[in-house]
Amino acid sequence: RDLLILTADHGCDPTDVSTDHTREYVPLLVYYGARKEGVDLGIRTSFTDIGQTLADVFGVQKMKNGTSFLPQIRVD
Repeated sequence: RDLLILTADHGCDPTDVSTDHTREYVPLLVYYGARKEGVDLGIRTSFTDIGQTLADVFGVQKMKNGTSFLPQIRVD
């Protein structure tokens, strides 16, 4: 039942010569040990989705913004 969330704080286009933040999308990889098959989480609207998901996991007060993706990865 481990949950691992990997992401980045910005995106950089590997074909661009600068080191500036050149992409608005960043990777989001989520591993949930109880789930045996993959799930497409789609394009998230904000980093707050991660925070909202963690609020769900730990059963703490919901945040004002964000949409939890816990229902998408939960195994009943």
